[in-house]
Amino acid sequence: MTVVERREVALVDLLDRLLAGGVVITGDITLRIADVDLVRIDLNALISSVNEQVPSPFGELT
Repeated sequence: MTVVERREVALVDLLDRLLAGGVVITGDITLRIADVDLVRIDLNALISSVNEQVPSPFGELT
């Protein structure tokens, strides 16, 4: 077992790394009974941190 395999990462550190670069989540869920689609859910989400030093394209919100 190498050092990389035994390295433990705290959940807070993992979330910090993911939010620093941004995360895209996509998925499809279909509820089907007897080959009839009843419910379909499409998920597209972008999760990212906000930095005060980067100007907003929408201007300042009051």
